[in-house]
Amino acid sequence: MDSTAVDQFEAGRGRLASLAYRLLGSAADAEDAVQDTFLRWQAADRERIEVPEAWLTKVATNLCLDRLRSAQARHERSAGAWLPEPLLDGDPMLGPADTFEQRESVTLAVLTLLERLSPAERAVYVLREAFSYSHAEIAAILDITESASQQHAHRARTRVAAERRRGAADPASARRVVEEFLAAATSGRTDRLVALLTDDVTAVSDGAGLARRLLRYRSRERVASFVRAGFKATPAKRRLAGGSLAMHLAWVNGTPAVVAVVGGRVVGAVAFEVGDGKVASLYGIAATDRLARLDKAWQRHDPGVPVIDGW
Repeated sequence: MDSTAVDQFEAGRGRLASLAYRLLGSAADAEDAVQDTFLRWQAADRERIEVPEAWLTKVATNLCLDRLRSAQARHERSAGAWLPEPLLDGDPMLGPADTFEQRESVTLAVLTLLERLSPAERAVYVLREAFSYSHAEIAAILDITESASQQHAHRARTRVAAERRRGAADPASARRVVEEFLAAATSGRTDRLVALLTDDVTAVSDGAGLARRLLRYRSRERVASFVRAGFKATPAKRRLAGGSLAMHLAWVNGTPAVVAVVGGRVVGAVAFEVGDGKVASLYGIAATDRLARLDKAWQRHDPGVPVIDGW
């Protein structure tokens, strides 16, 4: 392959990776899809490709849809053990982030909601909301009619909007809520913890990376009980984590998060959705494979002073 063709692909690699991450919810799978796209580009008769960017977008999108539709992916996701892979803010896969819709499309809450859409609805939603493609362009990418693209977009927006009843929280306010939440969770003040949760709060956890199925909690009392138990320090938890933890406040997928670190290595993360001055949802992730990219980014990150040390 000549250098010009490689340069053409590399110029769009970041955009393709961002697209694939939104479609698949996994950075590792997104990287695989981008590499497969490169192999297709390498083998293609490029002289017959009029618009390389459109061709690459079409190939990458359809490779992602093939993955979503595969029997293995359907089994893994329907088995109740799937969670999006969290990414530290600043990760290029989280771009573009110029508009509210683009930033919202990579939150863990929305990535989880997109799992409820059909692969076609998910693709249209991402292409339209996050990358501003026209329905004519989407129709060409997915080999569907413009009318079908519009219908998919309408259904996707309606389903996502039905679950997304909160606007974006001010970053300073969101951080303050999470700081109060963490203080209450680690001090045993269950009443204060309950007061910091919305009436319809939800919590999802992968059970410290050990559960075969995700653990889900609803109602303020149940979520508060789960959080209180989870943040209670014990010798067994320290052994499981590999030592005493330092807890840092950070931003993950555009929302505030608590990142647990042992010896500079990320061993867990809890991402929060904050609305109306309270925690509306939280996602606890500790599985090593889900944290691999976040941990790699953390090594290049200046975390500052932990909010809790020696946990």
